[in-house]
Amino acid sequence: MTVGDQAVVRRLVDRVAVVTGGASGIGLATARRFAAEGAHVVIGDVDPTSGKAAADEVGGLFVQVDVTAEEQVTGLFQAAVDTYGGLDIAFNNAGISPPDDDSILTTGLDAWRRVQEVNLTSVYLCCKAAIPHMQARGRGSIINTASFVARMGAATSQISYTASKGGVLAMSRELGVQFAREGIRVNALSPGPVNTPLLQELFAKDPERAARRLVHIPMGRFAEAEEIAAAVAFLASDDASFITANEFLVDGGICGAYVTPL
Repeated sequence: MTVGDQAVVRRLVDRVAVVTGGASGIGLATARRFAAEGAHVVIGDVDPTSGKAAADEVGGLFVQVDVTAEEQVTGLFQAAVDTYGGLDIAFNNAGISPPDDDSILTTGLDAWRRVQEVNLTSVYLCCKAAIPHMQARGRGSIINTASFVARMGAATSQISYTASKGGVLAMSRELGVQFAREGIRVNALSPGPVNTPLLQELFAKDPERAARRLVHIPMGRFAEAEEIAAAVAFLASDDASFITANEFLVDGGICGAYVTPL
């Protein structure tokens, strides 16, 4: 099987995977990768049109979901179990980065709360819904989308986004430890800047931000969504069987850099 121009191994044959935010960006790329590796894919997304199109593309199931609503999140994971007989993988990826999330001096409380709800509370709800199904299975892999910004300070601040991703890191570590002996692995994936519609929209409003960020990436470019998806597929697979309670950085070297190449 291939994804884009890359041949992929089939490590996820008959595994059942839920992907939130699966209609675009990293979520869509991961849904494609999961399907190419043999998984049954359930896409949860708030957008019914693109969500259904994505599910049809990968031969999977679409469930419209507001990831901040507990009943809807519970229903998403139950739909996966009802349709495919169990749950093996949860990629809790849905998130937002709105322009009104900026410096702490200008970001209002409503913007703060909205980002926390979508980026952090949703991960809590998804993990809470997924873990009992994985306990019934006796195994599972949860991958929560964090970000490299959770471990670095930035003068071009997105204060609520940064704080929410720090919360994802801490929660993923704790869950990874708590459920390790039940065969359930929980890891946080921390991408660097990724060439997705979300990033393009943010930087289109402020090109200076894009330029200021790009100079700090040793590899000299933003990641492609398919590169992040490959890392997610690894963490979901048995190739990562001894990896849990971990932060998996896929950042082009940003967090290791003191000075970048000219």
